[in-house]
Amino acid sequence: MARTIAKDHDEKRAQILKSAAKVFAEAGYDRASMTQLARECGISKANIYHYYDSKDAVLFGLLDTYLSDLRDRVCGVEVADLAPDEALRQVVAEVLLAYQGADYEHKVQSGAMGALPEEQQKLLRAYQREMVQFLSDTLQAVAPDVFEGNGEKLRSATMSVFGMLNWYYMWNSGAGPKAREDYAELVANLTLNGVRGL
Repeated sequence: MARTIAKDHDEKRAQILKSAAKVFAEAGYDRASMTQLARECGISKANIYHYYDSKDAVLFGLLDTYLSDLRDRVCGVEVADLAPDEALRQVVAEVLLAYQGADYEHKVQSGAMGALPEEQQKLLRAYQREMVQFLSDTLQAVAPDVFEGNGEKLRSATMSVFGMLNWYYMWNSGAGPKAREDYAELVANLTLNGVRGL
């Protein structure tokens, strides 16, 4: 007879992934063990294996959940009815707000994705590409004449914006929503004033 799924199945999976982000970020994925993860979760290793059959499966579950949720949030910003400048401001702010509380996940993404099989990495990179494309399209609408026929310039400008946002994650990880919104406004103003002078 098939085992029934517990009512708190999704909550337990989420707890395991949140704990894994902390353990993998602090210990390093290669050095982290399932014993450490079980201790952090406050459950047995056997219980973890009920949800994930290996450490690699936990890593993929963590990054798949984090990046797909991040993609959905950022790409879900409604920009169709906004002026281009306001659309950019909204998207930049949403990226920074979405990063809040995800420092461990972000660190694991940066340092451990390469440990996964190539097919899984492809899926995760696809989430990242969708976010990059969304910001790129938003940025292009701000200065279409500047970027027309120059994909390399548009890509450089797009990745520069992500660079400024990721700098904030690295150096101001504990910042709250107001501080993030203020910095997002600074990034948007720098970007808007900068790209039109290219």
